[in-house]
Amino acid sequence: MIFSAVLLAGGESRRMGTDKATFLFCGKPLWQVQLETLRKLRPAEIFLSARTDPSWRPDDVQFIADVPPLCGPLSGVAASLVKIHTAHLLALAIDMPFMTENYLRWICDAIEPGRGVVAKIDNRAEPLAAVYPREAEIEFRKFCANSSCS
Repeated sequence: MIFSAVLLAGGESRRMGTDKATFLFCGKPLWQVQLETLRKLRPAEIFLSARTDPSWRPDDVQFIADVPPLCGPLSGVAASLVKIHTAHLLALAIDMPFMTENYLRWICDAIEPGRGVVAKIDNRAEPLAAVYPREAEIEFRKFCANSSCS
């Protein structure tokens, strides 16, 4: 299955006190760990969704600004769905370094036309390591417009 991927890095890291993206995990910044994982899956294109374009973004990764109303990571997913050139988008949060290539490959293998894959971990949906069909962009925009998350 051909798909696009987005690394969600738009958080403010208020609780952490430092930029999550540059936090070292096993000797590497989280952004590098997560991009390496995404690259192993060979997506057709890789995007980085954030509030501003970070200095650490590799040239082969396209920047997508989170769009208002800011709804946390949903803003990044919505903005990315508009830009993809494939039918599906794999979203991965920057602060999930234990997410494995095999797990992400497993959810990508479950892709069907017009349908996404939001896996459950311990009976809890994990929307920040999930696959969304392009058509979901409309629903994301409606949710963000009607919620109080801005």
